[in-house]
Amino acid sequence: MSTQPTSTDHTSRELPMARSMCWHCQSDVCGEYFCGRCVKVQPLSKELDYFTCMNLPRLLSIDEKTLEDTFYSLSRTFHPDFYATKDEGEKCVSLGNTAILNTAYRTLKNPIQRAEYLIRLEAGSVKDIRSTPPADLFEEILELQEDLDEFRALAGPRDSDRGRELRSKLQNDRATLETRQEQLKARLFGKFQEWDALQISSEATAETQSQKAAVLKAMQEILSNRTYVRNIVNDLIAATS
Repeated sequence: MSTQPTSTDHTSRELPMARSMCWHCQSDVCGEYFCGRCVKVQPLSKELDYFTCMNLPRLLSIDEKTLEDTFYSLSRTFHPDFYATKDEGEKCVSLGNTAILNTAYRTLKNPIQRAEYLIRLEAGSVKDIRSTPPADLFEEILELQEDLDEFRALAGPRDSDRGRELRSKLQNDRATLETRQEQLKARLFGKFQEWDALQISSEATAETQSQKAAVLKAMQEILSNRTYVRNIVNDLIAATS
């Protein structure tokens, strides 16, 4: 039989609630997961910062154990299985809270998604997906696209001499771009260290803020380039497989 999770399931009970009054009995709610009067589970704020949700500072090199421990602890508090015999209101709140937790966990667990999310939080903008090649790959990508278009448009069998020649060249281009992806990832992780050092610094000077803005911009550029290169790689895989 499902039981109501208790207030001792999680030590930190300061996550923002969606409202200051209980949705069921209208009693005041002061940051508690459950109403003190009717003991109904309360909805988390949909504006909740994922880092705060998972008890983490806004850094890019995170403590994965803290992330997992917090996720599983909160999951035990809000999991729908505990509310199978409850009324529809509590079931709905449980599902909503669980959805927030799952999204926060998936986002922060993946380093690329974590960086994209932090940029949205700090810079207030979404990832810029390139529609043109990165400047240092411009000529190579244009040539590759011409080869790819020709390979796709081959009227005869692709095992012709020209087809084999193009396939071999495109596969080599794919290997080069996959190496490029790894280089971009390494550059991004280097920016993680720069961001964390600035974030940890106790100085809140205009210079520090300017440096942080520069790191965010650099990360956004790297992510944009990486997305473009990844899309080209996927095109190559689809065409030559």
